[in-house]
Amino acid sequence: MENAKNLDEIKANILLMLDSKKYISARDEMLQLNEADVADVIDEASDELGIEMAIILFRMLPKDEAAEVFSRLSTDDQLDIINGITDKEIQFIIDEMDFDDMIDVLEELPANIVDKILEKSTKEERKLINTFLNYPEDSAGSLMTPDYITLQKNWDVGQALAHIKTEGMDSETVYTCYVKDWGRKLLGIVSLRSLVTQDSDVPVADLMVEDIVYVNVYDDQEKVSEAFTKYGFLAIPVVDNEKRLVGIITVDDILRVVEEEVTEDIERMGGVMGNDDREYLDTGVFRQVRNRFPWLILLMFSAMVTGLVISKFELLLKDIASLTMYMPLLMGTGGNSGSQASTLIIRGLAVGEIEPKDAPKVLWKELRISLLLGVCLSGINLLKILFLDREPLLVGITVCVTQIIVVLLAKCLGGMLPLFAKKIGIDPALMAAPFISTLTDTFSCLIYFSLASAVFRIS
Repeated sequence: MENAKNLDEIKANILLMLDSKKYISARDEMLQLNEADVADVIDEASDELGIEMAIILFRMLPKDEAAEVFSRLSTDDQLDIINGITDKEIQFIIDEMDFDDMIDVLEELPANIVDKILEKSTKEERKLINTFLNYPEDSAGSLMTPDYITLQKNWDVGQALAHIKTEGMDSETVYTCYVKDWGRKLLGIVSLRSLVTQDSDVPVADLMVEDIVYVNVYDDQEKVSEAFTKYGFLAIPVVDNEKRLVGIITVDDILRVVEEEVTEDIERMGGVMGNDDREYLDTGVFRQVRNRFPWLILLMFSAMVTGLVISKFELLLKDIASLTMYMPLLMGTGGNSGSQASTLIIRGLAVGEIEPKDAPKVLWKELRISLLLGVCLSGINLLKILFLDREPLLVGITVCVTQIIVVLLAKCLGGMLPLFAKKIGIDPALMAAPFISTLTDTFSCLIYFSLASAVFRIS
């Protein structure tokens, strides 16, 4: 806690020095921070003092730190800094960045700036960059890096370690090495631990693990994150359709993917459409309206259907006005019950605990849960209706039987719809609280008034 407080004080001091044009003091203070904290300071400087001051701060960074800090900045600040520095400085930053970070940056830059950078690159670099940029945005290919250690099967441990010493500084990781043949086909993996604990004349082939977990370049990034979660890897190899090794994905890149996927699921569960990587405060009002409007208009039209159902039973409501009092209770219970079930199932699907093939098990479990909950809730409700509200027994029976049916239906819908969505290739997060609540509102009213009509002999 104390460290966090000191860090906040340092950041605040840097901004004060910058505002007072004490640039040397600001630079000295800034050099005490690591790259991630420096990126935060530059972001804050951009927000509070303007992008000009943020550029001044960025230019004061040592060259060897500038590329790392740049990769951690927000997309908007990256674009503003690129527009405020020279072509030579841009080229230096791009050259110094890790390849996967460079690809992430290039994907966000305007085409004219990307073209300018590619013009200054070598023919081999341009070919490699264009290959990576052409992979689908959310695929394994867009996340991978070509900077990894490869070994030959016929080497011994001494040759392998000598090679790691030569190439290690330019590699994303040295903890896992990849063995491939002359055709680039992946044969196996060797851990650094197994190399450094063996004699130098032991063949790499004897240490190689051939049972390899890998992903295809076109696999969705969500599938890649599931593989990391399941196996606990620090890196995972990426192969093409011929099982040729084309890159690796490291855990730091997949952590960003997990954050993106969680954010996307939360937004969809809350009824926010669109996939916007910008932070809330950086997203414009009109863009927020565009993201939220489609789901709200869909839910509004769905609510109109509920209104039509209610209008069909006007005579019933006129004769037994007290029935109206319990509509919010039934609709709220249905929506909340369905939302509970859908939240748990969506979470289970996201972490791989549940698959669409588990639908019968999920249905059987939700049937038992909903029956017990429905009976408990309706029992409490019946006591309230009879002794506090002083309503007739028939009203209490109608409301409570409806409540049991509604909870039963809502739990089953909340459990089944996400599984159905996953089965047909739709994001299960779309079957979350707003959709389930609106759907159960309609069914709640229909069941309630149909049952009341039968009980009171009114049609």
